[in-house]
Amino acid sequence: MRTVAVTDYTFDTLEIETSILEPLGCRIVSQKSAADLARLAALVKDADYVITQFAPLNAGVIGAMDSCRLIVRYGIGVDNVDLAAAAARRIPVCNVPDYCTDEVADHALAMILALTRRISENAARVRSGGWGLAVPLEAMHALKDMAVGIVGFGRIGREVASRLSAFKCGILVSDPAVSASDVRAQGFSPVSLDELFAHSDLVTLHCPSTETTARMINSHSIAKMKRGALLVNVSRGTLVATQDLVEALKSGALGAAALDVTDPEPIGPDHPVVKLTNVVISSHVASMSPSAMTKLRSQAAHIVAAALQGGKPPNVVNGVVS
Repeated sequence: MRTVAVTDYTFDTLEIETSILEPLGCRIVSQKSAADLARLAALVKDADYVITQFAPLNAGVIGAMDSCRLIVRYGIGVDNVDLAAAAARRIPVCNVPDYCTDEVADHALAMILALTRRISENAARVRSGGWGLAVPLEAMHALKDMAVGIVGFGRIGREVASRLSAFKCGILVSDPAVSASDVRAQGFSPVSLDELFAHSDLVTLHCPSTETTARMINSHSIAKMKRGALLVNVSRGTLVATQDLVEALKSGALGAAALDVTDPEPIGPDHPVVKLTNVVISSHVASMSPSAMTKLRSQAAHIVAAALQGGKPPNVVNGVVS
């Protein structure tokens, strides 16, 4: 009997995973939280397959895996997994890249509109007994008068661009992995990252967090932006240097920000960024809908099932061919 270890999960049960894997002769062992690294290492030690959500699968934890043939991440990003350590052990790492494209694109658009129309501030004013504009008139924007810069033109970035087209704004795209001709073919303007920062009224992030992109939004890149520019991040919290963001929002270098992801995460109620009135924060929920969660969990389990039955696992992100 093969063992599948689920390192952590935010779902109520593992009923979906069990229904797919137990009929194939798998035993599922799991824990809800992976805060204790020693317990995490013990859980995965004898597992044949590992499914993980947010657990820190660092080199030490991966080194404790005696039998692992495959690691699957519940999600698109894999920044909680040490890909090099897994590759050194010849363990393929797979993700689920397409389970929540529409949900995240919708959430990004909601956050863009929240910033341009300053929904939170105006709602708070009414709730406190006030009326009229809660912000200066200059802070209220129509998207058709704006240039929106999209950093990352993968599945989600493209869907965000498609949605924004209806609002008649200018759309700039920066993605070194996508050709300029591809961007133009979609009806948008390809630019370098520095050009995007310089010319965008609003910047929205849709790229992975890697050694190259980590903390790409920092005091230096913010200084390249228009004063009062808006920032949206529904990708990864580590794309933004949080303290630099706080300082920029306080000084007016940035006009406002909307974040579904933060660094650190979760972020405490006393953190300076939470206390700023020109920030909208949601708790890493952009991917959420019942259908998205069902698709995520079933696809993760089916990747394990494919490997178990001798198939080639899809979506390998660390270059290991099993």
